[in-house]
Amino acid sequence: MTKTNSGNFFEDFRIGQVIRHATPRTVTAGDQALYTALYGSRFAVQSSDAFAQAIHYPQAPVDDLLTFHVVFGKTVPDISLNAVANLGYAGCRFLAPVYPGDTLSATSEVIGLKENSNRQTGVVYVRSTGTNQRGEDVLEYARWVMVRKRDVEAEVVGQKVPTLPAALTPDVIGNAVPMLNTRGYDLALAGSAHRWGDYEIGETIDHVDGFTVEEAEHMMATRLYQNTAKVHFNQYTEGQGRFGRRLIYGGHVISLARSLSFNGLGNAFHIAAINGGRHVAPLFAGLTVFAWSQVLDKQPLPGRDDVGVLRIRTIATKDKPCAKLPLEIVNDQGKTEYDPAVILDLDYWVAMPR
Repeated sequence: MTKTNSGNFFEDFRIGQVIRHATPRTVTAGDQALYTALYGSRFAVQSSDAFAQAIHYPQAPVDDLLTFHVVFGKTVPDISLNAVANLGYAGCRFLAPVYPGDTLSATSEVIGLKENSNRQTGVVYVRSTGTNQRGEDVLEYARWVMVRKRDVEAEVVGQKVPTLPAALTPDVIGNAVPMLNTRGYDLALAGSAHRWGDYEIGETIDHVDGFTVEEAEHMMATRLYQNTAKVHFNQYTEGQGRFGRRLIYGGHVISLARSLSFNGLGNAFHIAAINGGRHVAPLFAGLTVFAWSQVLDKQPLPGRDDVGVLRIRTIATKDKPCAKLPLEIVNDQGKTEYDPAVILDLDYWVAMPR
């Protein structure tokens, strides 16, 4: 019997299957510093203990997306080692802050399966949960991923596509943000003068800047998260695949877009939830990522006058500044589709001081 792990193929999954993922990970201040080095994130709450403590955090929490990536990385060897592509997310809630020194573990439940018509691949739907060393849930989300079959003739039983929420309600902020002392929130140090009340539904923001993706950086990032997906690391296999080269991890794009969004959303210090997201097209090293956002909704939180939440849609593009971008085009068949430059369409709630 082999002692190595070749990963699960599509026909290995069963609806209701619960997987406890290996390798708990203690998140350190070094991880946060490396995350900043990779993406240049400038949100003050995650950058400064002094700033965070002035508004009633015990210390600076780690970046929400660092928590997401670490939990996501735990799931890869069992869920998406043989993936063709990660397709989307839904119902993602950040449930509690994570601080340097916390240890994160992950479990996943298979909630849906759908074989593709070519019988070579299928889509696996999972709900994954990240917990800390005290057994407290810090993150949960659903995602769906296209996975290769080991045997194209293998029969797959119990197929179904799960019903997933189109959006979450604003109260999902839960305990992830303590009651803030907003009088201690220094707008000059935060780098933006605009609070929750300054934004309007329908407003669009071009985040202006662009980040060129380097091969070494994206590979360092995926190693940081212990993400072992072959499509990101193994040029020997990917050189024989559909694109002939490694794909940039989709979460890398999300973090780049989030970092770019600081220019225009500098006080959106916490991601409360991700309603849904699509990796519209692949990204490769050497291309430049741009982003713009639209305010979809704006809500106060029941019983709280310290923060409100904005529902944001952020679009990321490759090699096309957003000021020049039509989000959608009409193709030769008369159908509406994304502009070819669009690589990410992300719908999420952010918390902002009032």
